[in-house]
Amino acid sequence: MPARGEQPETAALRVDDLLAEMSLDEKLAQLVGLWLNVNREEGVVAPLQDAMQGDEEEFEAFARHGLGHVTRHFGTTPVDPAQASAELAGRQRWLRDHTRLGIPAIAHEECLTGLAAWRATTYPVPPAWGATFDPALVEEMGRRIGASMRALGVHQGLAPVLDVIRDQRWGRVEECISEDPYEVATIGAAYVRGLQCAGVIATLKHFVGYSNSRAGRNLAPVHAGPREVADTLLFPFEVAVRDARAGSVMNSYAEIDGIPIAADAHYLTRILRDEWGFDGTVVADYFAVAFLHTLHAVASDAEDAAVQALSAGIDVELPTGVAYVEPLKRAVAAGRIPESLVDRALRRVLTQKAALGLLDDGYEPRGSGPIDLDDPESRALARRLAEESIVLLANDGVLPLGQAAGRRVAVVGPNAGSVAALFGCYSFVNHVLPHSPGVETGIAAPTVLDALREELPEAVIRTERGTGVDDGDRSGIAAAARLAGESDVAILVLGDRSGLFGRGTSGEGCDVETLDLPGAQQELADAVIATGTPVVAVLMTGRAYAVPGILRNAAAVVQAYFPGEEGAGAIARVLSGAVNPSGRLPMSMPRSVAGQPYSYLHPKLGAAGSVSNIDPAPELPFGHGLSYTRFACEGLTAGGQVRAGEPIRCSVVVRNAGERAGAEVVQLYASDRIASVTRPLAQLVGYARVELDPGQCATVSFDVPARLLAFTGRDGRRVVEPGEVGVSVRRSAADVVAEASVLLTGPVHEVTGEERRLTTVSVEKGQPS
Repeated sequence: MPARGEQPETAALRVDDLLAEMSLDEKLAQLVGLWLNVNREEGVVAPLQDAMQGDEEEFEAFARHGLGHVTRHFGTTPVDPAQASAELAGRQRWLRDHTRLGIPAIAHEECLTGLAAWRATTYPVPPAWGATFDPALVEEMGRRIGASMRALGVHQGLAPVLDVIRDQRWGRVEECISEDPYEVATIGAAYVRGLQCAGVIATLKHFVGYSNSRAGRNLAPVHAGPREVADTLLFPFEVAVRDARAGSVMNSYAEIDGIPIAADAHYLTRILRDEWGFDGTVVADYFAVAFLHTLHAVASDAEDAAVQALSAGIDVELPTGVAYVEPLKRAVAAGRIPESLVDRALRRVLTQKAALGLLDDGYEPRGSGPIDLDDPESRALARRLAEESIVLLANDGVLPLGQAAGRRVAVVGPNAGSVAALFGCYSFVNHVLPHSPGVETGIAAPTVLDALREELPEAVIRTERGTGVDDGDRSGIAAAARLAGESDVAILVLGDRSGLFGRGTSGEGCDVETLDLPGAQQELADAVIATGTPVVAVLMTGRAYAVPGILRNAAAVVQAYFPGEEGAGAIARVLSGAVNPSGRLPMSMPRSVAGQPYSYLHPKLGAAGSVSNIDPAPELPFGHGLSYTRFACEGLTAGGQVRAGEPIRCSVVVRNAGERAGAEVVQLYASDRIASVTRPLAQLVGYARVELDPGQCATVSFDVPARLLAFTGRDGRRVVEPGEVGVSVRRSAADVVAEASVLLTGPVHEVTGEERRLTTVSVEKGQPS
């Protein structure tokens, strides 16, 4: 990330001077965080937090030798932002004035859907980012989030999550961008650039393999071959490190083939640093160092765990010093680990503090004063992101609803009147406020029911809840069906309730055994659809559910991944027609749970065949999404022959053939016809979101680098092989619009780290005809 403090040469000298002067106690103090004000009764927001977090330390006692990180000062309990900022500045002044070396701490916070602090703007969850196919918009969101954090005195954000979705049963799907690694890379890197432009360190999570857990269970073992890890799971992290220059990486809790990542130097040092050139800090996911002993049983005690983690490459233990203070001190004193490894981690931490300006001689911590963390500009951005993210899955013509006066509209379903249904598990509303009953949300967030009443003022709107999200209550289904039967149209709002560790139907630790809608929601849907009234189903979820009956029998279906504080209004505007839907599925929608784990990036044997009675094909594919207008793609051109290792250049003309303005997502896929290892039937290698007026055309040109055609060969080298490559423009992974072939010639090309990783896209618009 760009330096904000001393110049690099001056900072390096300053770091050298500090290192030479520091005692072992002072060194170790810089390698840990401190988490204060944690609710010990029911506020568990990290795995096994109640068991791992010991008696609360007094700040002055714990930080007497200094402190590396302040953990979630704003995101642990509801606190007034200005007051909390002043308190944080006071602690920084104490560190400056009352420790021997006067080194301030890095303050870090969660920021996956906006800064996770009371009264801060809450944006849609990452699958919604993926649904937009709009990296520039995500970058702007990151920039605004970073600016609010920096204003409060926060230096590091624990986002984005770059795990590639592999299994819809996993509760943390709602934190992930997409099932496609190229889309995760492009959208994730955009967020990193935005956050770091504001002077806040981005932290890549969770490095690596976390989303590939067995049976979709959180923190379950991961069994992935080195080719799958290298070609699919690592790629987004590589792009974020090499291209976006992310400042920090957080280890995955996972163990891959029996080795926990927190103790694996292959990933944390050889790949991340030696191969990719990463020069930032690796921070431990909360309690991950101690988990080497308590969960993985590869360390005999906390001291052994500290030795393994530090040796592998974890620089900072978070959220507090369970292993890197006294246990690591004993290990150094006993000669079990050289002090030079402490110095290695310390140099990285101090270099980062220097870049943040924390080592400047004139550093003066200041509180923010009165601050609006949910200003109109941020809300407008949240609104635009929500609008672009909504996916129209099916429509028989009932949508858009328009403004017909007197239309009788039934609004039913458990999420119609729920504020919590707008937010993911890492929002402050669902992450922290459930442990502070009686505290208001702090942000304006109308429900879908509220928004529909505002958007359709001339309609007669009545409502019945029908059932809860997951309580199984069937007592209200008959009343909801009766209301639907008496109406001209029924809007059925279904989906998830996000939470943590079993307290929701989606979120961290909220994994599922089935992909049926939770509770009695499917029964409610069946009853409402059976009335014969046109039904518009709205799915507000964190994952993709298997709802083939709803997709086939409802008049229209809309998907909204927890869309944030402006999400209800966005949904209402899409339904009315004020907004033309343009979102595309970032994850396939399964037909049943039998196909899981699933990715459209499967080889030929991953498709249906005569040797199994199970067809894993999804009900709707990755990239699917409808519009209120029509688009045509034509004139695909591609270079007929290029040398292996050279880019493939192609272009296509897209035209708005309908009667209203809209946005098409032009998706470019490549298919390796024959290769020395099995390859996906098709893989996304480029995309462009193109907004067009009626009759308007645009020429979309793609320059696809060799890196995107490469794979790990039989000998472990990443190569591009000569042969035929199919190039296709598609409306989704399964809907081919136009295709061509390119012949790669010459010898096998071995890809290097210096080669371009992302497709260059240009859009040249013409005048409407």
